[in-house]
Amino acid sequence: MLRRLFFTAIILGVIALPASAQETRRVRGTVEKIEGPVLTIKTLDGSDLPVKVTGDNPVYTALVKADLADIKPGAYVGVTSLAQPDGTLKAVAIHFFPDGARGVGEGQRRWDQQPQSLMTNATVDTVVSGVDGLVITVKYRDGEKKVVVSPQTPIVRMVPGSAADVKAGTKIIIFLATNPGTGWETQRVTYGKDGLTPPM
Repeated sequence: MLRRLFFTAIILGVIALPASAQETRRVRGTVEKIEGPVLTIKTLDGSDLPVKVTGDNPVYTALVKADLADIKPGAYVGVTSLAQPDGTLKAVAIHFFPDGARGVGEGQRRWDQQPQSLMTNATVDTVVSGVDGLVITVKYRDGEKKVVVSPQTPIVRMVPGSAADVKAGTKIIIFLATNPGTGWETQRVTYGKDGLTPPM
C-alpha cells in the first residue's frame, strides 16, 4: 500500500501543474516551524507560507544524493535544464525515478525552477564521457535530446520518506499545493534528506 501511494505521489507531483478551478502552485523553501499538520515554510522569496498536510496517508518522499557515475543507459530520469543555442540541454539538476515509476510524466515541458527552465522526463539511451562531464542522450515518446551534465550538476534519487524526517530547517519542495479558498494544503511533501536541498 505504501509503495503504491509513493508512486502515485510521484505521478501527481513531477508533471506540470494541472488546470483547476482552485489555485495551485509549487512551493520551494525551508521549514521554519511545524504546528500539528501545518508546515510554515520560508519560501525562496523570503515570505512565510503555511501549508497544511492533509489526507489520511500523506506521502513523504526523500531525496538522497546520487552520483554522476549512476547515470547509465536504461535509467529513467527527470532532467531540469536550460536549452542551449545548439539545441542541446544544459542540466541544472537530475533526479532518478524508482523503477516502479518508469514512464511517469514522460516528455518535456516548461518548468519553474528558474526562468526558461525545462523539465524532461525520459530514459537515458547513451552516455558519453567527456572532459567536462557527460553528454547523455535521453529519449521520450515525442523525441530525444542531448544533455550536457557537468560534475557540478546536482544529482539526486527519490526514495520513500517519513514525516519524522521533516523538521525546522529541512529543505523541501511541494510539487503540488492547492488552495481551495481556506489556505494552502498538500498531501505530498518531498524533502532533502540529511540537509540536502531539492535541486529541481
